[in-house]
Amino acid sequence: MTKLYPDVPDAVTVGGAEATLTDEQIREFVLENLRGYDFDGKRVTLVVPDGTRHAPVAMMAHVIHEALADRPKDVRVVIALGTHDYMSDVAIGALMGCQPGRFEEEFPGWSIHNHNWRDPETFVNLGTITKERIGELSDGRLTDRDMTVHVNNMVVDNDITLILGPVLPHEVVGISGGNKYLFPGLSGHDVIDMSHWLGALITCMEMIGTRGITPVRQLIDAAAELVPSSKIMLGMIVKPGADSLQFVAFGDARAAWEACAEVSSQVHVKYVPKPYKRVVSVIPEMYEDMWTAAKGFYKMEPIVADGGELIIYAPHVQQIAAMHPGLEDIGYHNRDYFTGQWDRFKDHPWGELAHSTHLRGLGTYDSATGVETNRVQVTLATGITREVVEQKAHLVYLDPADVDLAAMEADPDTLVVHRAGELLHRLESQRHNLPA
Repeated sequence: MTKLYPDVPDAVTVGGAEATLTDEQIREFVLENLRGYDFDGKRVTLVVPDGTRHAPVAMMAHVIHEALADRPKDVRVVIALGTHDYMSDVAIGALMGCQPGRFEEEFPGWSIHNHNWRDPETFVNLGTITKERIGELSDGRLTDRDMTVHVNNMVVDNDITLILGPVLPHEVVGISGGNKYLFPGLSGHDVIDMSHWLGALITCMEMIGTRGITPVRQLIDAAAELVPSSKIMLGMIVKPGADSLQFVAFGDARAAWEACAEVSSQVHVKYVPKPYKRVVSVIPEMYEDMWTAAKGFYKMEPIVADGGELIIYAPHVQQIAAMHPGLEDIGYHNRDYFTGQWDRFKDHPWGELAHSTHLRGLGTYDSATGVETNRVQVTLATGITREVVEQKAHLVYLDPADVDLAAMEADPDTLVVHRAGELLHRLESQRHNLPA
């Protein structure tokens, strides 16, 4: 039985923190375990991540297709978008390893679907978790309202939900994966807003990389208990800076997540000996707006010195968030800015408030003077206009044409991180001081 979920059997695993798995090792593991699981005559929903998660989804999906063969009654693939934009046929082709618009030719018997979160008909209402219970799950941080649990019908109108996804340090829940692919991946706004705001109240700095059952995971686990289908997972640990896998776990979604989280905490956290006055996050193009590119701040904030600067370098990013225009109304501010003026902001979507605090980092707000003080300066060297950066985002603008990465890399007080957003950076002094 697992350590964190004592009534749940351990997942089966292959690999480890020091391993690099071959394609054949992965294939044998998946075939053996999925062929040994009872999919016969069952309606199966395969949940996959979208293009903002780096993992060999296409390779794994092909092996899963081979393992399941014609045993299930049907298989629907649903992309866990949360509130990210829908994936085009071209993007789906890149994700799943097929020609655009020809998914069903590549995966006979399967169909694929975006999580259609804009359409209310997508969701099933599974019930309400009372504010009293929310108070218990959140350790007293959220106590003012109930939480209505809506989820995509495809994980209700089925027998088995099979989650395929990578596990990484995460700003909201601690370490991603497991039931998080359902909530917020396939959930309605109430669970998204409450879980994200709870994470913001704890702060990204404290939460990110925490491998235990955090208050946010308690919240999403409680929501997942209401989902009637069996929930299993193929969890993946992707080797940093590569496409290869180091570890795969299969079993109950909670057990597979727990096994992966332990390995992720060893693989996906880089410890540095000192804080830096300036950190430059070079954002890969798979992050298309600041809603997703903000990971370049989340995973670097812990190593920026007090009073230092973090530069998001992403010339390809042209907008804050097309799916969340309300961010340009509120801008980016620290947690205390919002809690200190709660009557003003309490009716704004809490998920946007949370994202705002996550990119702004730690700080304080004096309600008597209206002065907000932030620990670090956040500078955007992106394709977003100066007007939007300064007047709407309330951040510092830097023309990306003026960024000399080579000169910055030669500065001993500057750390330039390429492909920022996947590897969490923390100080060596924090190695054994994270909540567990």
